Amino acid sequence: MRATDLEHLVLPGDPQLHPDGTRVAFVLAELDVDDDRTLRTIHLFDGMRTRRYTHGPSDRSPRWSPDGRCLAFLRTGVEEGEKPQLVIMWADGGEAHRRTDLPLGVSDFAWSPDSTQLVLVAAAYADEVADLDDDERRRRPKRITKLPYRTDAGGWVHDRTDHLYLVDRDGSGEPQRLTTVDRDHGAPAWRPDGGAVAFVARPDEGTDLDPHDQVFELDLDGGEVRPLLPPGSWQWVGYAPDGRLFTVGQTDPFDWPGNHGVYWCRPRDDGDTPFEPVELLAHLDRDVLPGAPSNATVGPRFVTGGFLIAVEDRGTSKVVRVDLDAWDPDGDKPPVVTDVVAGNRSVTGFGVRPDASAVAFTVTDTATPGELVWLQEGRERCVTDLARTFRSKVDVQPTQRFVFEREGAEIDAWAVLPDGFDAAGPGTVPVLVNIHGGPTSQYGEYFFDEFQVEAGAGYLAVGCNPRGSSGRGADWARAVVGAWTDHGSVDTLDLEALVDATLERFPQADPGRIGIMGGSYGGYATARLIARSDRYGSAIVERGLLQWESFSGTSDIGPYFDRMFLAASLPDGAAAHRAASPVATAASVTAPTLVLHSEADHRCPIEQAEQYFAALKRAGVTTEFVRFPDETHELSRSGSPKHRIERFEVVLDWHARHLRDAADPGDEATSAAPIAPEVA
Repeated sequence: MRATDLEHLVLPGDPQLHPDGTRVAFVLAELDVDDDRTLRTIHLFDGMRTRRYTHGPSDRSPRWSPDGRCLAFLRTGVEEGEKPQLVIMWADGGEAHRRTDLPLGVSDFAWSPDSTQLVLVAAAYADEVADLDDDERRRRPKRITKLPYRTDAGGWVHDRTDHLYLVDRDGSGEPQRLTTVDRDHGAPAWRPDGGAVAFVARPDEGTDLDPHDQVFELDLDGGEVRPLLPPGSWQWVGYAPDGRLFTVGQTDPFDWPGNHGVYWCRPRDDGDTPFEPVELLAHLDRDVLPGAPSNATVGPRFVTGGFLIAVEDRGTSKVVRVDLDAWDPDGDKPPVVTDVVAGNRSVTGFGVRPDASAVAFTVTDTATPGELVWLQEGRERCVTDLARTFRSKVDVQPTQRFVFEREGAEIDAWAVLPDGFDAAGPGTVPVLVNIHGGPTSQYGEYFFDEFQVEAGAGYLAVGCNPRGSSGRGADWARAVVGAWTDHGSVDTLDLEALVDATLERFPQADPGRIGIMGGSYGGYATARLIARSDRYGSAIVERGLLQWESFSGTSDIGPYFDRMFLAASLPDGAAAHRAASPVATAASVTAPTLVLHSEADHRCPIEQAEQYFAALKRAGVTTEFVRFPDETHELSRSGSPKHRIERFEVVLDWHARHLRDAADPGDEATSAAPIAPEVA
């Protein structure tokens, strides 16, 4: 695979099963390099074949009405600055009818049980700027009173708040705003009787220095809002058809890193809230919000006798059934859990019939970017043929999964082998060590373009899930908490052991030509590793957390992320912040190091890279700094197509320059895109 082969990727996702139990709406995403945009269209599987259902070019979040007559979705127009708006089509096709024209667009929505209305999540400007045009709003000085005032996903948000709105399916009347409190509202879910909507928002007594939120319920007749659960870290809320309330998240946000759980909300007569959360799947010790790859289906999908839910598990993402009929909530045994879709692959979304007799799901594995699959009576049928088309244009290199041990712990690892690897002589193939972000994330059984492009350029691409990763339980994820003030922390030693295990397993690997790279936590870990050893001939530190003290004040998660991972906070934790910061150890780096960052990254702001680059310069390290304009923390995953290709070219060029005599990395590896010089 070459960098330019990104244009051949076509990824299915967000499958939605029609109430008739046969039709499936799903989204196809592909890169339009010429117009430098990601195309998203909705397609339909009708039980026999698939066909395009909408023309796009930016349609997402398809949701069938409960009566099956309509499909609602979000569409972003083609004109510059347009925002996603709610659109409704009849289920049998025809014209799409836009139902909103909100200044900041719509981010989420849910159908009412009777299919006549929808509740929306949409941002609204603060009163003092609501009537200004965009140019005047940008010109004025920003008055900031809250944290965060900018986010990686939303940019500057100091002058807006996410509210709930009500809109009629038939388009009669303007959207009616339901919420008034100046706090963000999200994750709406209708009560089955249609009389109320549950949602997630910051607690009434919450502060913007911690990430607590709470589940509330809004009565649609009187407008009263009441809290349903104690504050926690709640990501999803929903009702079973019989009216029972469920939620997904954690009872304490500072239990992160750890597992998101699914909770039944037990009614109670005492306490400050009418429900208390009862965790259902703690015995699995796994996360029900898979992050790598992400799963579009968040929370339970209720079926007769229980529900289906996605679960992350040791490099895979699967779907399980949770049996509630046989479960005694007052007993000491958890619900019975059985696998529905499992194996060496990762599910990225699913829909299920109410009687659980059929499941439609999108899935990926190490050789397959994505397919839509129909499961019924124990038999699977792939109803798309996207991988065959992709492989007819792109050489997909083989992946090997292997396990190595360090101090009695098994660590899962993956290697993608370059062409001709089996016939290569001993010590002739350069190695690229990759480190994933998070750190509470995972490499695994899914198609990863990074590994494929590296292998296509002649490198042995390897990565592992060290302690601190997800997919292995809460203790595994929390092993790094408070550990990073020690530069020989458990994750660092696991990653160093990956290099040794790779050289031992693959005699073709050249110990004299090892490159290392990673993004976000991976950038942080790379910076720590290259300060400990001179074994690396080339390094790339991408979108990294590199100076904890300034990160605490500039990142959109800065006010609390240090408490989660350093077990320290400013001002009292300043010593820990300094000890854990790679900027402080930059003088020990010997590897030629590229610093790569996005200028609109508000998760790890670019000041992190600026400080690290300057520190490397002061230390006399061979280094360069590449900045991508107008891109966020998500450049490598969802940046503009041209920037994603240029990023690959920059990465391969750097490693080719510093890992000399690489095994024919290809033309694009030695001719990076021109980089505009910055003012010195």
